[in-house]
Amino acid sequence: MSESVTFWLTIIVFAVTYLGLALGGFPGLRIDRTGIALTGAAAVLGCRLLNFDEAVQSVDFATIVLLLGMMIVVEYLRRADFFDILAGRALAHVHQPSTLLAVVMALSGVLSALLVNDVVCLALTPLVLHVTRHLKIDPKPHLIGLAIASNVGSTATLTGNPQNMIIGGLSQISYLRFAAKLAPIAIVGLVVSYLITLVLFRSALNAGQSDNLHLGDKPADEPAPMNSKKKSLLIKSLIVTSAAVALFFAGAPMAIVALGAAAILLLDRVKPEKIYHRVDWGLLVMFAGLFVVVHAFEVHVMHYAGVDKWTVLRSSPIAMLSAASAILSNLVSNVPAVLLFKPIIPDMPGEIQETAWLALAMSSTLAGNLTVLGSVANLIVVEKARKSGVIITLADYCRAGIPVTIVTLLIGMAWLALATY
Repeated sequence: MSESVTFWLTIIVFAVTYLGLALGGFPGLRIDRTGIALTGAAAVLGCRLLNFDEAVQSVDFATIVLLLGMMIVVEYLRRADFFDILAGRALAHVHQPSTLLAVVMALSGVLSALLVNDVVCLALTPLVLHVTRHLKIDPKPHLIGLAIASNVGSTATLTGNPQNMIIGGLSQISYLRFAAKLAPIAIVGLVVSYLITLVLFRSALNAGQSDNLHLGDKPADEPAPMNSKKKSLLIKSLIVTSAAVALFFAGAPMAIVALGAAAILLLDRVKPEKIYHRVDWGLLVMFAGLFVVVHAFEVHVMHYAGVDKWTVLRSSPIAMLSAASAILSNLVSNVPAVLLFKPIIPDMPGEIQETAWLALAMSSTLAGNLTVLGSVANLIVVEKARKSGVIITLADYCRAGIPVTIVTLLIGMAWLALATY
C-alpha cells in the first residue's frame, strides 16, 4: 500500500472514530464509545495500518493496570462502608444548607484527589440524596456541587481521574511533582467553586435554611452496627490504601503499587466476582482501542506534521493547549481528547513539554465541569439522582458549571504561567 493511500486511510479511520466518540454512537446503531474505540482499533489492524505486534506495543498497559488497580482498591473501601462512615461523621453536626454544601464539596474534592473521581461520585451520590431527604432540603445544589468538586479536586494528582493517569504514563512526571504543580490549582479551585455554587443557588439554599435552622438537632438514622468481618475489611482497606498513597508520593511505580494493593485486598474472604462486577471493563477496553488508533495516526500522519516547528505552541503552550483541550474534552470527552495530544506534545521543544502536559491535565479535567456531558463523574451523579426521582436538567447544571469552568481554567492558566519552581 502506498504512503499516500496509508496516509488518507489513517485519517479516515481516525476521523470516523473521533466523530463517533463525539456523537456517543452512530445513528441507527446501539454501539457506545467503548465499541467505537474497539472498532477503530480493529479497522487499524484490518487495513494493515499497524501489524498486531505494533498495536499491542502501542497500548500503555501501565496506565490500564493503574486504573484497574485503583478501581479494585476503591471498591473494597466502598464495601467496607468507608464512604458511608466518613460522610456520616462529616455531616453529623451540619446546621445549615450552606454548611452542608461546603462539607459535601470538601469531601468530594479531597477524596477525588486521592482516589478516582468517578468512583467517589458513585459512592457519595446516594449519601447526599439520603441526607438531603432526611433534612428535607433541595438536593440539587448539593449534587451539582458534588460533581463539580470531584472534577476540580481530581486535578491535584495523577490518580485523581483516568486522563491524569494517561498523562502520568506518557509524560513520566512523578506523582509528587505533579501534585506540587497542580494541587494549588485544585485547592483554590474548590474554594472558588463553592463560592460560585453558593451564590448561584442562594435561593434554594436560603429556602432550606429558613425552614431548617437547626438541622444538626434533628435525629439522624442510627448507623447499623459493624460486624467484625466488615470492621476487619475496613481496617485492612485503609491500611493498604494509605500505604499505596504513601508509595505514590515516594516515587514508586504507580502501576505496580496499585496492582499490588489490589492483589493484597483480593486475598480476602470477599468473593472476587463481586469486586470484578464493579470494575468498569468498558473504560479499560476503550483505553486500549484508543491507544491503537492514536498510534496509527501518530505514525502515518503526525510524523509529517512538523510539530516542533509550530511557533504558536512554543510561544504560548499553556493558553493554546488549555483552550484546545477544553473544547475537545467537551466534544469527545476527556480521555479521547488527552490521547489526541499524545503524538503532539513529545514533538514540542523539551523545555516546554512538562508545562504542556500539566496544562493538558489541568484543562481537560477542569473543562469537565462545563456541561453534564463533560465528564463521566457528572453523568454518574445526574443518572443516580434521576433514578431516585431528582431531575437535574442541563440548565440546572450549566448554571454553575459554565462559570466554574471559566474561572477555574483562568486560575489554572495563570498559576502555570507564573509558577517557576
